[in-house]
Amino acid sequence: MSVPPNNVTAAPPPPAGTPSAEEKQWAMFAHLSALSACVTGIGAIVGPLVIWQIKKNEMPFVDDQGKEATNFNITMLIICVALWIFTIITFGIGILITFPAFVLVGLAWLIFTIIAGIKANEGVAYRYPFAIRLIK
Repeated sequence: MSVPPNNVTAAPPPPAGTPSAEEKQWAMFAHLSALSACVTGIGAIVGPLVIWQIKKNEMPFVDDQGKEATNFNITMLIICVALWIFTIITFGIGILITFPAFVLVGLAWLIFTIIAGIKANEGVAYRYPFAIRLIK
């Protein structure tokens, strides 16, 4: 008997059925709440996580999209922490590499978050192109 591989980056299947208008709206909020990080600094993970925790039991589409948004923002945090560590261990010289990387990562985060919010509002179960799926 073979055991399927445990791939943490594989996307789960989208939820069955058509989401209601309220589900679409909350799913959009789950994605776009990450933009609160621009004001609070910590909202990228906290926003989607709170919405997911509140609505996951009553709205399957929000459960799916909340997990997706939270996983993507955790992935982005891991990338940023790795870039900071690289900068520190190179005594600041690594900033020549990490600064452009931070800009690209930040732009990718912003663009993919907005696209995800739009797609969720359309009722599409959006999958980010890269995310470590720690929350299943």
